Amino acid sequence: MKKKNGSSLSIIKKAKSQQTEFLDFLKDYNILQLSIAVVIGNAVKELVSSLANNLIMPLVGMLTPSGAWREISVVILGSEFKLGLFLSSFLDFIIVALVVFIVIKKVLKIEIKK
Repeated sequence: MKKKNGSSLSIIKKAKSQQTEFLDFLKDYNILQLSIAVVIGNAVKELVSSLANNLIMPLVGMLTPSGAWREISVVILGSEFKLGLFLSSFLDFIIVALVVFIVIKKVLKIEIKK
């Protein structure tokens, strides 16, 4: 019976050691802060995408003759290139990048070198 009891103590020590190592890993690499940044980043992305899709893109649509600028495509040698969808994605990217730039500059007070 001593062997069984001794081996279970060994297993408990290993588990506690791994738990301590895991907690040290979380502290050393700022995993919690990174996780929070990812969650907030996703929320900001949703907000900015909504801004782009529901406010800015309709204004762009009013500037085009048919209003369906996302459906603009070009066919070359039987291949269809969907320029409107690309431009929509590009504008989304520019808007997100601009918001991130403003947040970094204002909230973190980082000076941008010219």
